[in-house]
Amino acid sequence: MNRPRLSDALRDAELIHDHTTLRSAISKMGAEISHELIGQSAVFLSIMQGGLVFAGQLATEIDADLEFDYVHASRFRGGTEGGELQWMRRPAISLDGRIVLLVDDILDEGHTLKAIRDWCVAQGAARVLLAVLCEKHHGRTVPGLAADFVGVEVPDRYVFGYGMDFHEQGRNLPSIYAL
Repeated sequence: MNRPRLSDALRDAELIHDHTTLRSAISKMGAEISHELIGQSAVFLSIMQGGLVFAGQLATEIDADLEFDYVHASRFRGGTEGGELQWMRRPAISLDGRIVLLVDDILDEGHTLKAIRDWCVAQGAARVLLAVLCEKHHGRTVPGLAADFVGVEVPDRYVFGYGMDFHEQGRNLPSIYAL
């Protein structure tokens, strides 16, 4: 496989949000979610693989009773353009009557998030809250879909780092970059 090199992408990329900015945004989100969940428990569903880095850090900032699981569904599979949604894993925890906090790296057009949210509702979730590290504002988001908690905005460009990949590379970068 001849994939583009991350080092080449970084050389040409623009730093959008540094690590300090992201950590501050995640801490603020944790406080907002804690306030929203006062006296309630929730199922914390990380969306793999992009949501992994962000979800782990967000979880430690939330002061609420959380039960953890994850879902793995994707439209990208290492590419830069979305295709048909592929489910690799659905949560094992019952969502019936529960508050579900879906946690993902980015809300771009929202097809994947909408499909997962709709599945949670179909499983009987009493309420589904969406928490995303990044959000793009461009007018192409699926109608009726909005994040309840957003860390930072990113430009309408290809972004990577902090969970988001560049051809399955760079998810572990401590900052967010744009091409």
